[in-house]
Amino acid sequence: MFSFAGVIVSVAIIGVLWMFYEAKVTQRTRTFSENKAHTLNILSHLVDTGARPERMLPALAAIEVNRERMFRELDYHSRVRVRVWLDGRLLYNSMPQLPDVLPDVAARGAYAWVRWTAHDASNRIVVERRHEVDDEWMLTIWGVSFLLSSTFFSLPLLLIPAWLIVGIGLRPLRSIASSIAQRTDADLTPLPDSKYKELSPLVVAINGLMHRLSQRIEHEHEFLTDAAHELKTPLAAIQINAHVLMSRAGAEMAERCAEPAAGLRSGVARATHTVHQLLALERARAEPQVAQACPLTDVADFVRERVATAAHLAVQRNIEIEFDAAPDAGGALPLHLESMASAVDNLISNAIKYSPTDGRIMVHLTRSASGYRLAICDGGPGIAPDLRDKVFERFYRVPGQEQLGSGLGLAIAERGAARNGGTISLEAGEHGQGVCATITFTGAVG
Repeated sequence: MFSFAGVIVSVAIIGVLWMFYEAKVTQRTRTFSENKAHTLNILSHLVDTGARPERMLPALAAIEVNRERMFRELDYHSRVRVRVWLDGRLLYNSMPQLPDVLPDVAARGAYAWVRWTAHDASNRIVVERRHEVDDEWMLTIWGVSFLLSSTFFSLPLLLIPAWLIVGIGLRPLRSIASSIAQRTDADLTPLPDSKYKELSPLVVAINGLMHRLSQRIEHEHEFLTDAAHELKTPLAAIQINAHVLMSRAGAEMAERCAEPAAGLRSGVARATHTVHQLLALERARAEPQVAQACPLTDVADFVRERVATAAHLAVQRNIEIEFDAAPDAGGALPLHLESMASAVDNLISNAIKYSPTDGRIMVHLTRSASGYRLAICDGGPGIAPDLRDKVFERFYRVPGQEQLGSGLGLAIAERGAARNGGTISLEAGEHGQGVCATITFTGAVG
């Protein structure tokens, strides 16, 4: 709209400048013609006086009176000077207060005087008439407002229809934008065809992009799932063969190979864990299910079950897990059990892994008007504030960690929480020690 108004105003200004130029040229041409005609008229009157000064002066005075009367009636403010010479002697000067030399149009180009001189050789009369060019009014506020008033008065009448036309014309585009904004990141279904031919190419291009993106995601999902499945069998075979090899080795050989065998088992266990984590990550990225298809689950019982499942890991390091559920925390929600269990298990597993031996992990479950809040707090080394967002990236691990891991646990937990309408945040634990991972969720399965 500003551009549209700017174009209108620019065209108006250019038109006014051209009008100003044309008016100045026309005004000077007209003033020159009037000056020439009046000069010849004065000369004809003086010739009729017989070139006698006592008759010429009254005639000139009468002409000047008539001119002033006419200019006064026309509200004309330009000045005119008439001078008459007889036999080379200045006989009459209508404006003696002006200097002898006045600026000429050709010399000044603006605010100048046009000059015409008429001669009568037989009577030895010379008449000079100088007329001030009346184009100064165009440079005044009144003159400019007069020339631009039509544009400024018509501008609102032009902009209001344009605003309505643009608003109505963009309504279908806003409808498409709103439809896209309301979709989830997993909804790549094509947009409906537009009945407006101007928007049809845009809809076709967006649908084509969604189709290509959907194919790419599907191919990546298939590749990662197939690769993880293919790795599970060889890893299991390596683990079994290593165990069989060590069981058949003699005592001396078993002692010599104890350290390499431990490294082999550790590496195989880590690779197996990574494969399982990749499969869990892909399951978290699977097509969403509707909330009605998920069973209603008591949240407190669900969390208590996950804590019990992880208890054997905590016992191995003599770590105590304390579960605290608020009195109003009981309640049934439609949960996607696999993804939610994966989220809770990964957070508890991380808390056990990074907690010191003989430590304690606190699991708190509370309920609010907006949903449930599950906090899992440990007493480990903690995570620096500037890394608390980065640790949710796949395969990223905090530098300097001694514990083994794949860097996928928090990414899996984040997606599992999101699938149940929740988010995960990381904060410092009690007294600034350790990490407190909090899941806030509503059970709205996406």
